[in-house]
Amino acid sequence: MTLPIPPSPWVTRWGAQVATGPVLDLACGSGRHARWFAARGLPVVAVDRQPLDPGGPDTLRDLPGVEYIPADLEDGSPWPLGERRFAAIVVTNYLHRPLFPRIAAALDAGGLLVYETFMLGNERFGRPTNPAFLLRPGELRTAFPGLAVLAFEEGEVASPKPAMVQRVAVRR
Repeated sequence: MTLPIPPSPWVTRWGAQVATGPVLDLACGSGRHARWFAARGLPVVAVDRQPLDPGGPDTLRDLPGVEYIPADLEDGSPWPLGERRFAAIVVTNYLHRPLFPRIAAALDAGGLLVYETFMLGNERFGRPTNPAFLLRPGELRTAFPGLAVLAFEEGEVASPKPAMVQRVAVRR
């Protein structure tokens, strides 16, 4: 049995400040952050292109307080969330720069965006290695103009696996 990947310490550090929802877990993958926010009693919208196993007992579809929206965020389809706004947005291990303005626009007044993903230099540790999917030095710090940067970090991490990452927490 594979143990679930725990939520990112960066997300739990900043996410602990989120007192109301809804929370958007964008490109949610297995839903580790959606599950963490839902366990705190917050309503969550989880979006990812990977269809979930509809028969599995531990899917996001079956988790109270989580609305799962299957959507490919990169295929040119309309933004799947329309004009919805969120008290918090979480993005981890995902980079599609054309979505930056959409992400910022979906953040409600006073809302918190917590973003963490790979940067240049990660090639020496493994995937992703394509520069299109790796942030340039300092890029997340300036990726959301008009939002207040609360914290920014970049560099090598050892956990959950060695990688080069950038992290930002910003507030509207």
